[in-house]
Amino acid sequence: MSAPVSAPAAWPIAVLMQRDQLNNRWQRWRWGLRDVLPATAGRVALESAPICLEWSGAQSQWLYPGFSVQLFRDEAEGYHLNLTSPQPSWFVWWTPAAEPECDDPRHAPEGLPVIQAVTLSYNEAARWMDAGETIEIAPLPAAVANWLADFSSLHYKPEPRKRRRPQSFLAPDERDVSCSKAPSPSADGDDPPVCCP
Repeated sequence: MSAPVSAPAAWPIAVLMQRDQLNNRWQRWRWGLRDVLPATAGRVALESAPICLEWSGAQSQWLYPGFSVQLFRDEAEGYHLNLTSPQPSWFVWWTPAAEPECDDPRHAPEGLPVIQAVTLSYNEAARWMDAGETIEIAPLPAAVANWLADFSSLHYKPEPRKRRRPQSFLAPDERDVSCSKAPSPSADGDDPPVCCP
């Protein structure tokens, strides 16, 4: 029997961010996630600083290379939740630019937002959101979803259901049971069996 073909240990990616000019006196620019792309070979894969791909006075796009997503067994439930959601997604945590009013971040890197991390775990993204971080999502390509599904099916084990203890210390009408009403007495006068604990 031959050994199974192993999946990649990590998926190399780049994050695409977009900056749009706003017609607003309090905020001139708005940054947002545009997409998460597979890393390409060549110069871009070797870069670590953001690269300006498109520039105009009103809009620009920036590629953040050098990221990769690894899968961990203890996050298998989070991967499963992501895959079973209506739209499986990348989750990207980013922080705003240090100088949000910078007009030309090509010459002032402090005008660029910072990508902190990318994950495929719904649970990890929820923890980041609970901490008040900015999390945006991008659709997951089929190839990555298949890779994630293979890992999840191998490592995700649902928690077994636990038996609930009877609530015998409560009055019968306060118990949370499937039979909330006792059946009516039978015609022969015998009391029916009570199904409540």
